[in-house]
Amino acid sequence: MIRILLADDHALVRRGVRLILEQEPDLTVVAEAGDGEEAVRLLRETPVDLVVLDIAMPRTTGLQAAREISRRRDPPRVLMLSMHDNEQYFFESLRLGASGYVLKSVADEDLVGAVRAAMRGETFVYPGAMGTLVRDYLGRLRRGERVPETVLTEREDQVLKLIAEGSSSREIAAALVISPKTVERHRANILAKLGMRDRTQLTRYAIRAGLIEP
Repeated sequence: MIRILLADDHALVRRGVRLILEQEPDLTVVAEAGDGEEAVRLLRETPVDLVVLDIAMPRTTGLQAAREISRRRDPPRVLMLSMHDNEQYFFESLRLGASGYVLKSVADEDLVGAVRAAMRGETFVYPGAMGTLVRDYLGRLRRGERVPETVLTEREDQVLKLIAEGSSSREIAAALVISPKTVERHRANILAKLGMRDRTQLTRYAIRAGLIEP
């Protein structure tokens, strides 16, 4: 029996995904989480073989949770679930150790196959995306453009997410248990690294990076 932890901030989505998975006699959802932080916490309590993570969730995103999970001594397999056909999400998911990237719009067709591939130690990418992703990646290389990569630290990712969600420096400091002065230093570093000037630009970047939903 393959034990699965399912994380998505929408209960209806979780219910639908669970129905798809549990139609298979050897797949069972043993835990559900509403965000990445809860998923990481549940992993400490519940033995699982595979984690299915929504990309964009409140508090801690699927990508942030995948990073945490990859640090475990014997991490379970991870699949990313997303509404967005976005190459940056895809490359970042693979960089963080995910075994695949499945679009919610075709989850009924692809999710079970993705689970099977992940458990075989293979990487799954939904068929319609592969050609587009490869063409885009090769085109960027030919044009000499920088391919997607993460330039921010884990803490800077956390600060950026909260900035983009509209939190003040004091609110961010309280949420992350750091001082407002440290928040301002992180903000300055983020702006400098990304070559940006204001919250609007940071919010656009956060959407592209999968930290928040558009």
